[in-house]
Amino acid sequence: MIVFLLFLIPLIGGLVSFLIRDGKAVRIWTLFVSIVLLGVSLAANNFVADPAQLSFNAQWLGTLGSSFSMKLDGLSKLLCLLTAVAYPIIFIATWKSSYTRPNNFFGLMLLTQAGLMGVFTATDALLFYFFWELALIPVYFLCSGWGGEKRISVTFKFFIYTFTASVVMLIGLVYLYFQTPDRSFSMESFYALNLDASTQSWVFWILFLAFAVKMPVFPFHTWQPDTYEQSPTAVTMVLSGIMVKMGIFGVIRWVLPIVPVGAYAWGDLVMSFSIAGIIYASIIAIQQDDLKRLIAYSSIAHIGLMAATLFAETRSGFQGVMIQMFNHGVNIIGLWIVVELIERQFGTRKLSQLGGIAQKAPVLATLLVIVAFANISLPLTNAFVGEFLMFNGIWNSAVTEYRIVFTALAGLSIILAAVYTLNMIQKVFFGPENDITSKGVDIRLNEKLALSGIVLLILVFGIYPQPLLNLTSGFVESLLTKINVANLIVN
Repeated sequence: MIVFLLFLIPLIGGLVSFLIRDGKAVRIWTLFVSIVLLGVSLAANNFVADPAQLSFNAQWLGTLGSSFSMKLDGLSKLLCLLTAVAYPIIFIATWKSSYTRPNNFFGLMLLTQAGLMGVFTATDALLFYFFWELALIPVYFLCSGWGGEKRISVTFKFFIYTFTASVVMLIGLVYLYFQTPDRSFSMESFYALNLDASTQSWVFWILFLAFAVKMPVFPFHTWQPDTYEQSPTAVTMVLSGIMVKMGIFGVIRWVLPIVPVGAYAWGDLVMSFSIAGIIYASIIAIQQDDLKRLIAYSSIAHIGLMAATLFAETRSGFQGVMIQMFNHGVNIIGLWIVVELIERQFGTRKLSQLGGIAQKAPVLATLLVIVAFANISLPLTNAFVGEFLMFNGIWNSAVTEYRIVFTALAGLSIILAAVYTLNMIQKVFFGPENDITSKGVDIRLNEKLALSGIVLLILVFGIYPQPLLNLTSGFVESLLTKINVANLIVN
C-alpha cells in the first residue's frame, strides 16, 4: 500500500493546491506535501520489508488485460527517493521566486511529481504509459505559462518531440501486448516473451527512440537546451534533475529485459552516438556564455555516458548508471539553484557580464565550488563513485569489440567537464567586480538551507556510497539474469 501513497499524496496535494488562492499559503501547503512524501519514501526504503506493502494491484482496465499495478524494487526505490528528495529542496530554494497564479503553478508541479512516482513504480505497460503522459502534460503548461519570452515556440518544439516519442512508444507497447499469449500489459508477461531476433531488432528501435528523446541522447537532444533556457528555473530543475531519468529508466525497465537480442545487435551503434553526444555537448558547453545553456549541455554529456554504459551490459556498469542517476539529479539541481540565485539578484545569466561574486557572496561561492567539483566527479564527491563504475563497466564489456576505444573517447568527458566547469567558476565568482556585481549580497537562509542539503548529499554519498550500492545490487543481479536468459555474454 505504501507504494500507492507515493502516487496518491502528490496527486491529492496538487489538486488541493489549485483551490488555495493565497500565494504564501499554497507555498506552505506544497512544501508540507513534499516533506510528507519524502518521509513516506524514506520509510519505504528503510523500514518496510513486507513485499505486500511494497506492491499494489487493483482492477483497472480488465477487458484490455491491464491492471493498476505498482511495485517498489531497487531501481524504483532509488528514483522515487530522488524525486522525493528533490522537491522539498526545489521549493525551499525558490521560496522567494514570484509566480503569477501561484496556485496553478504549484498544483501543476505536484501533479508532475505524481506522474513521476507512477512512472517509476508501474509494472503494467499501459499504466506506465498513462503515468508517462501524466508527468509530461503539466510540464507543457508550466513551460508555456511561466516561461521566458520564447516560451511558446520552445514549448511547441518540446511538445512535438515528446508527443511523437510517446506515440511511437505506445505503438511498441501495443505490439508487445498482442504478442503475449494472454493478451496482457503486465510487465512479467512482456518479460516472458520469446521474440525472434529480427522482431526484437525493430521493436528495440521503436522503444529505444521514444526513451532516447526523453533522455535526451545525440542526435535527439535539440529540444533540451531551448526548453531548459526558457522554462522557469524550478521547472528546469525537475526536467534535468528527475525527468531525464525517465528515459534511462525506460531503457532499463522496458527495453533491455524485453528485447535483449535487439539491444545486443544495436549496442555498438547506440554507444557510438551516445559517446559522440558526450564530446559534442561538452565542446558546445565550453563555448556558452549563458549559464542555463552551459548546464543544459553539461547534462546532455552526463546522460550520454549513462546511455553508453547501459549497452556495455556489465554488472559494474549497471550499478554505476543507477547510482549516478541519483547523484546526477542531486548535483544538477544544485547547479540550477545557483543559476536561479544569480539571475534573481543580478538580472543576468551571462558569464561575460558577471565576475567577483565571491567577494560579495562567499557562502554561495563556497557551496557552488563543492557542487561544481561534484559535477566534474572529483574523488570524495558523490559523482566519482558512479563515474568510476561506469568507466569500469565500459572497459570490461564483453558485448562490444570497441570497448577500449569507447572508454578512451568517453574519458575525454572528464577533461572537457573540468574545462567548462572551472571556466564558469572563474568567470562568475572570481576576478574583478563590475557595475552589475558590485552591489551583490550573500544568499538568504532558505537558499543556504537548500544548497547545504545538496552539499551534504554530495559529501555523504561521496565518502560512503554503500547505501546506494546496497539498494541497487539486488535489482542489478535480476536484470543480468534476464539478459543472460537470451544467452548474451555479460560480466
